[in-house]
Amino acid sequence: MPAVQLDPRLATIYPLGTEVDARGRLRIGGCDALELAREFGTPAYFVVEDDLRTRAQAFVEAFRAASPTAEVVFASKAFPCTAVYRVLAEEGIGCDVASAGELASALRGGFAPRDIHLHGNAKTEEELAYAVEARVREIVVDNADEIDRLERILAERDARQRVLIRVAPGVSPDTHPSISTGGPNTKFGFNPEAARDAIARLRASERIDLEGIHFHIGSQIMELAPFGAALRAVSELGDFGTYNLGGGLGVQYTVDGPQPPSIEEYASAKVRLVEEVFGPGKRVIDEPGRALTARSTVTLYTVQSVKRNVVTWVAVDGGMSDNLRPMLYDARYEIDVVDRMTGPQPSEDDVVAHVTGKHCESGDLLVRDARLNAPRVGDVLVTPVTGAYGHAMANTYNGSPRPPVIFVSGGDARVVVRRETREDLFARDV
Repeated sequence: MPAVQLDPRLATIYPLGTEVDARGRLRIGGCDALELAREFGTPAYFVVEDDLRTRAQAFVEAFRAASPTAEVVFASKAFPCTAVYRVLAEEGIGCDVASAGELASALRGGFAPRDIHLHGNAKTEEELAYAVEARVREIVVDNADEIDRLERILAERDARQRVLIRVAPGVSPDTHPSISTGGPNTKFGFNPEAARDAIARLRASERIDLEGIHFHIGSQIMELAPFGAALRAVSELGDFGTYNLGGGLGVQYTVDGPQPPSIEEYASAKVRLVEEVFGPGKRVIDEPGRALTARSTVTLYTVQSVKRNVVTWVAVDGGMSDNLRPMLYDARYEIDVVDRMTGPQPSEDDVVAHVTGKHCESGDLLVRDARLNAPRVGDVLVTPVTGAYGHAMANTYNGSPRPPVIFVSGGDARVVVRRETREDLFARDV
């Protein structure tokens, strides 16, 4: 069946190369979405590898064009999957990890220690020791207690370690409070006054090499001006060779949602802001997470029931166990029937319904007031833009095994993370 162009509005949120055939059936990575659901089951995450690689290449090229000393680092908390790590390492991107588990995953996925940066506001002694022994490029120091632990660990091993110091610049971008991380009352980093004392201590250390400043003001950011305000705030702490501006570039989740700056606009603006405040030649690091991975992935579900209790409820076989973002942040997604992709234009067969998960929580609601084409039991539904914080936050609530991750490319599909089984739920029993 020949493919037709995806509705232009849907094309802004589905993976690159997504098509709809003449029957109205979705095709991702050259694969029929309905056939994918039949072969691999649902719920499941499907990653279009070409989208992932293309976006990674765009970030590397954009920052390289903006400055030869700029670096792109994957904020891996967005999608900590070995196969994703491997793709991004192959594309010349570094890796930001926030735990010993993420560090182990990054190493397993092929990142060289020299390309890895360790973050976290409550790093344990074991995590710091693991990072030192693995010889990661930098540890981002978050607090004075951590400096105590790090100095002791380095002395015990007769080692040295490069660090950045994380500063909370007192800047809050326009985003959800739960993902705003740079304001004056945050759990992350030193406030500017405390940072002065910490910088003096780090510079005096015999085993720690302070390379520069790190800040991260939040996620899902659509405006670039707050980065300038943050840079001006940290400029009062002195001049350094390295400035890690965190990440935070937002993505478009719905057809009517706000559109972020382009990758090229984002990269050039961040480098330009650093040069305006500190002059040229600085090492600039950026940590895109969701902007690298979110749009590469769709989640498929199967409808289990359709009923009306004041409003119409369409219940699927997943929910808050595979996508917590709607429950944590009131995040909004699109959802469609994969073999009746009518697009944003209304149809007389459309039904406005709440698409809910299967879990024992009234808040287990994936999409409120979704418009679905004649939904019925057995239909396969698709939610795009799920390549960030879906797999990462997946859980086994109500004993639900976690979904698989499947890479699709050129009409082929391969499992990179298998579906959990009921037996896996007991793997840690003793």
